[in-house]
Amino acid sequence: MKEQPRQLASAPQPVAHTRALFRQTHLLAPLSLLCIALAGCTVGPDFARPDVPANADYSREKLTSTAKADIDTGGAAQRLIAGMDIPGQWWTLFRSPALNALVEEALRANPDVSAAQAALRQANELVYADQASLFPSVSGNVQKAREKVSGVTSGIPESPILTVSSASLSVSYAPDVFGGTRRQIESTSAQAEYERFQLEATYLTLTSNVVNTAVSLASIRDQVAATEEIIRIQSGQLDLLQAQRRLGAIGDTDVLTQQTALAQTRASLPPLQKQLAQTRNQLMAYLGRFPNQDRDERFNLASLHLPEELPLSLPSAIVGQRPDVRSAQAQLHQASANIGVAVANQLPQFSITGSVGSTVASGTKLFSAGSGVWSLAGSITQPIFDAGALEHRKRAAVAAYDESAARYRGTVIGAFQDVANALRALEADADALNQQVVAERSAQANLDLVQAQFKLGAVAYINLLTAQQTYQNTVLARVKAQASRYSDTTALFQALGGGWWNRTDVDPATKGRPDRFGLPSWNEIMPAKNKAAPADSARFN
Repeated sequence: MKEQPRQLASAPQPVAHTRALFRQTHLLAPLSLLCIALAGCTVGPDFARPDVPANADYSREKLTSTAKADIDTGGAAQRLIAGMDIPGQWWTLFRSPALNALVEEALRANPDVSAAQAALRQANELVYADQASLFPSVSGNVQKAREKVSGVTSGIPESPILTVSSASLSVSYAPDVFGGTRRQIESTSAQAEYERFQLEATYLTLTSNVVNTAVSLASIRDQVAATEEIIRIQSGQLDLLQAQRRLGAIGDTDVLTQQTALAQTRASLPPLQKQLAQTRNQLMAYLGRFPNQDRDERFNLASLHLPEELPLSLPSAIVGQRPDVRSAQAQLHQASANIGVAVANQLPQFSITGSVGSTVASGTKLFSAGSGVWSLAGSITQPIFDAGALEHRKRAAVAAYDESAARYRGTVIGAFQDVANALRALEADADALNQQVVAERSAQANLDLVQAQFKLGAVAYINLLTAQQTYQNTVLARVKAQASRYSDTTALFQALGGGWWNRTDVDPATKGRPDRFGLPSWNEIMPAKNKAAPADSARFN
């Protein structure tokens, strides 16, 4: 006869289950108190940003203003105002709605920005994951098993079928006695801070590239226009020479020489047009477009306003403003925290586990009287012999900190160098434009005079050709000098950090730092102790 399955025990009612579980969980109270009591000190160095030398500055001589050129486009004198803040949208100072629209499009669509934003989200999620290590891990387990026991081995004539039901709640916790977990969170938070400022660096680099590319387009377009004007002048002169030759006033040599000069000028136009097309393709890439998606946005230097008041941050502020310096600082912070992690790994590791539940046989309800079970266990693990592995890892962490400290100092020096270079370029290129304007006007006046004299036969053709070439060179040099002043202004804004702290599209409360789900911030996790940067390896023992 086929054996019928036994009736499964009915599940406990929700109210009865809750009461029984409440009776068992009182055993976890001592466990919680023990966990709190074991939370102790934090080993390793506390991080503080290295101070900038008090005598650090951008140059020996103070630059307060630049020269003024007697020209409407790009000729204004620029004044440097020490301590003046930088607007978050600094490119709007060029007063070009078309440029503003391109920068905003680039910030929305550029793939590098999307990648940097994703990297920051990833880093923040890893911080949240590490912060969870500060709290106990709780898991529940429900199990129902049916087993047929051999009657031969159990001494029972027939083989019984046993049904066992169990339910339990388990808690495990690793008390952060020496702060290794907190140092690990500090390290991961520093990595998130690094990604946060890598994102700002991406913003700054992208906006600077878009502005510089627009300036390059304007410069090339003006060079094309100037070259076309020179071609027009040379073509008119060629017509005059050909007319004189037909009258027998001059020979073929002068005509052929003028034709050669005209052809050479025309030959300089295709490279400019190629450069213009390639620069536009580069702009399309910055905007996240394909080359065929060019909407023919046009720029010329006359459409861009040269800012006349420029900020000059104090030397003591530059380390807090530059995204690359802040990224290097975050890496230094991470290296400092990793020393604490390495030191904590050399010390005893604590763990506590506990569980409460109920186990019953067939026919008995879970959490009924007498069915409760519980366990509580604690362990301490101390490395005794590892062939020096942990000590060498600590020394490696110290060496990594020394490396990061050297790289941080190099980044700070590079930041001062960038500002100094931008200031020097502002001064020199303003003087250069002033002289180029003078040279162009002199060349224009000389060309007009030589043309008039040549028509009267007072000078030879070689004088006219020289005057034409001189004027052509001065016009192109003047256009390039104009563009340099706009590029120098962009370089200064970039060297000073770009005003990311005034950006309106970043939450000023968080600045991208992890604070989700109400988890404690790093300042809340780490007590403010001796905030001194580690100086040498002896401090890490």
